[in-house]
Amino acid sequence: MKTSNILHLGMKELRGLARDPILLILIFYAFTASIYTAANAMPETLNRAPIAIVDEDHSPVSSRIITAFYPPYFTIPQLISQGEMDSRMDAGIDSFALDIPPNFQRDLLAGKSPAIQLNIDATRMTQAFTGGGYIQSIVTSEVREYLSGYRHTPDVPVDLALRARFNPQLDKGWFGSINEVISTITMLSIILTGAALIREREHGTLEHLLVMPVTPTEIMLSKIWSMGLVVLFAASISLILIVQGLLSVPIEGSIPLFLFATALHLFATTCMGIFLATVAGSMPQFGLLLMLVLLPLQVLSGGMTPRESMPEMIQAIMLAAPNTHFVILAQSVLFRGAGLDAVWPQLAALLAIGGVLFMLSLRRFREFLK
Repeated sequence: MKTSNILHLGMKELRGLARDPILLILIFYAFTASIYTAANAMPETLNRAPIAIVDEDHSPVSSRIITAFYPPYFTIPQLISQGEMDSRMDAGIDSFALDIPPNFQRDLLAGKSPAIQLNIDATRMTQAFTGGGYIQSIVTSEVREYLSGYRHTPDVPVDLALRARFNPQLDKGWFGSINEVISTITMLSIILTGAALIREREHGTLEHLLVMPVTPTEIMLSKIWSMGLVVLFAASISLILIVQGLLSVPIEGSIPLFLFATALHLFATTCMGIFLATVAGSMPQFGLLLMLVLLPLQVLSGGMTPRESMPEMIQAIMLAAPNTHFVILAQSVLFRGAGLDAVWPQLAALLAIGGVLFMLSLRRFREFLK
């Protein structure tokens, strides 16, 4: 195996990627607009939810309830008639429709317990769950303050002193942007490496390489270092310019340590991309295979849902996936400022998994060339 062959073949891969505008656009979008969108469009966040109110009471207490809803959680309430309520919700105009019945204030002052109807568009599941609790809390608070005649804080037997570590403002955009960077690294490393191999086969250049004095190991290593370098460079630029610069997300830990771990992770995922490309054989088949592989990798790695919330069998199986250890390491370094002493087990796991995937991919690649 000659280092010069690996270097020159890798440069050939970079030139081939530079001539593919679709993949270049994908790389640019994945590390810019996709990360910005993930930081500002978190689905579980209640933001400017449309609400309409039917005021059949027209009393001071109903006016208090109406004026209690305002941005950023809700839009300014639209006052509608009872006949419009169903049609507006059927058309998807309102997520919430609050119906204050007639004589609502009179029944309150008489000591009764009148009911307010709240209609929720349950197709917007996360907003429906979060918004329903917000609306109940707002209405209850306004009614209690009206009946007592002053605004007060209820006495509680225990006072909790909340300290939000690593994200004191509880900004979901911090988690969304960094988690998107982690997911994009895994996705693009597999796609670019597999596409590079399939492109060689479809263009007929793979047969040309076989008659040259190069070995399958050199061909495979050239694709690994070239495509991994592209993803590593794009991830570092995105982390500095988009995450830290545009989104102003503070990075607590060492970026060089994160990039070193990213290089180990890329070694494993690029080998996985080559393995999948040899199994698929064509670009359409490779795309279908990616859907079967990437979705479980992303969902079950712990990036979207904590691993502790998953069944124990799933947790054990996913320890064989490289991005499980990469997610743990990346979140520890970027969120909590962990050092090498805390993340060395994940680094060792990435190195071991990468070595196993390299041997499996090389064996499959040699069979693929026969």
